[in-house]
Amino acid sequence: QVQLVESGGGLVQAGGSLRLSCAASGRTFVSYTMGWFRQAPGKEREFVAAISRSGARTRYADPVKGRFTIPRDNAKNTVHLQMNSLKPEDTAVYYCAAANLACIGISPAGYDHWGQGTQVTVSS
Repeated sequence: QVQLVESGGGLVQAGGSLRLSCAASGRTFVSYTMGWFRQAPGKEREFVAAISRSGARTRYADPVKGRFTIPRDNAKNTVHLQMNSLKPEDTAVYYCAAANLACIGISPAGYDHWGQGTQVTVSS
């Protein structure tokens, strides 16, 4: 079992940057593929980025490729989402998620544990 707590959301102007953090409890963090998803009002939750257990492999949604990165620190049980060149369409609630799988999935259904979410608002 793992519990996830996100932080770092806020209001930023278009073109700016934000760094989200996700702190995980428990001693099994390294067993989980970690992902970030987002959900805008009236839309379904969508995949943003994910990183493998060791951190060797990452996967990004096309809209964020080249702008977002997802580093993890297994010694500190944390994963981040570094968001650069933010756009108004990035506005959403961002969720950290953990999957007890070796593969990097992009479906929310593949993730077992979720944080409470953190709001990111990008103004134009």
